[in-house]
Amino acid sequence: MRALIVLAHPLPESFAHEATRRIEAALTRRGLAVDLLDLYAEGFDPVLSAAERRAYLDTSPDPEPPFAERVRAAQKLALVFPQWWFGFPAILKGFFDRTLVSGVAYEREPDGRFTPLLTQLDAFWAVTSTGSPWWYARLIAGDPTRRLLTRGVKPQLCPRARFRLIQVNGMDAMTREKGAAQLRRIEREFTRF
Repeated sequence: MRALIVLAHPLPESFAHEATRRIEAALTRRGLAVDLLDLYAEGFDPVLSAAERRAYLDTSPDPEPPFAERVRAAQKLALVFPQWWFGFPAILKGFFDRTLVSGVAYEREPDGRFTPLLTQLDAFWAVTSTGSPWWYARLIAGDPTRRLLTRGVKPQLCPRARFRLIQVNGMDAMTREKGAAQLRRIEREFTRF
């Protein structure tokens, strides 16, 4: 069983990096093969080129999109990222735009419907953090990241996979003790990934 962790945070001392280390350790203890894709460490360019956009719906893109083989090889997918301005970091959005394309994540049918191709994924989880308190993220902003993942991304990629969003709110005012408790919770949750 192979798990792909996609990390989208530039700072190695960040909560996201520590959460990723804990997730990787938990999965390794369970005997899963873990593939860690740190988008910043890879020097990933999130900008969709004009040529990529023109070929966006091609079912056999040439050249192969970045990281396509790593995505296809995974049975479990975990995204770890902060929410900036209530959305994905640009580098993660670029991963969606440049990697999860036709021929990798879905096929576009002649009638316009999309057929998911990542049906080997049995689990799709996201671990994210916000600076805002939970009530602002959910009640005022409308929990946009959860909506995008559950209504947009997951149905197009892996509709049968189990989805889980672990969202840590209030990072801007979080104490070291509360942060450590959140990291322990994340590690525990990934024993069931």
